[in-house]
Amino acid sequence: MDHHTPSIRNEAVTLLRQGMPNRAVAERLNVPRGTIGWWRHEDRRRRGETYEPPTDCPRCTGRDFDHVAYAYLLGLYLGDGHIISKPKQHHLSIFCNAAQTGLIDAAEQAMRSVMPLPSTTRRQREGCVEVKSFTKHWTCMLPQHGPGKKHERRIVIEPWQQDIVNAHPWEFIRGLIHSDGCRATNWATRIVGGEKKRYEYPRYWFTNVSDDIRQLYTDTLDRLGIEWRHCTRQGRPYNISVAKRDSVALMDQYIGPKY
Repeated sequence: MDHHTPSIRNEAVTLLRQGMPNRAVAERLNVPRGTIGWWRHEDRRRRGETYEPPTDCPRCTGRDFDHVAYAYLLGLYLGDGHIISKPKQHHLSIFCNAAQTGLIDAAEQAMRSVMPLPSTTRRQREGCVEVKSFTKHWTCMLPQHGPGKKHERRIVIEPWQQDIVNAHPWEFIRGLIHSDGCRATNWATRIVGGEKKRYEYPRYWFTNVSDDIRQLYTDTLDRLGIEWRHCTRQGRPYNISVAKRDSVALMDQYIGPKY
C-alpha cells in the first residue's frame, strides 16, 4: 500500500486542521512524523497561515502562575542564568553545579511551575549542568534580558516583579544564594587567657559583579532584617557577607546549604 497517495495526504491534512497532533496523525495513517510535519507546513504555506506555537506565558495570556516558584527562578536567573533569543532559537538556561543534584531538580521544577508548556532539558557540561526551557516567552517573564553581560548594563526589575519579590522575599534570596552564593565555615583566632585560640563560625556569601544585582540582594536583606556588610577581596567589592549569629540563624531557617 502506498502511504503517500493523494488520498492519504488529504486525510492527513484534514485531521491536522481538526487539531490532531502530528504524532497521532502519523500513528493513525502509518506515515513518518517528518512527512506529516512537512504536509502540515505546506498546507499552512498555501493558506498563508503563520504558525505561532502555543504558549502558556502568563504575561501574554493573563493566566495566574506560581509566584513562589517565580521569585526563586528570578534569583537563579539574575545569578547564573541567561536567555538565548534568536529568530530560530529561544530558551532560558540556568547553570548549576553538577554535584548539586537538588539544585538542578529545583531549577527545573521552578521553570515548569512558572510555564509548564515549554519542553525542558538538561545538558551536561564540564563541571556543571545546564537546565534549559525552550520558548521565546521567557523574555516576557524575565525582561532583564538584553545584549551583553548583566554587569555591563542596568538591571532593574519591573513593578510587577518587585511585588512578587516583596511577597516572597525568602524565595528570591534563596534563588540568589543558590546561584551566586554559598554557606561557608569561617575561622578566626583570638587571645583568651593569654593563649591564642581558634574558633569557627558560619557565614553566608553572595558574590556578583553587577552593582544592581547586589543592590537587589541587600535591599531584600534589609527588608528581612538581616545584617550584612560588604567584603572587599583583592580590591574587588563584589562580596556581601552575612555573619552575625542571629542573621545566620535566620538564613539557615529559610535558605540552608546548597545540595
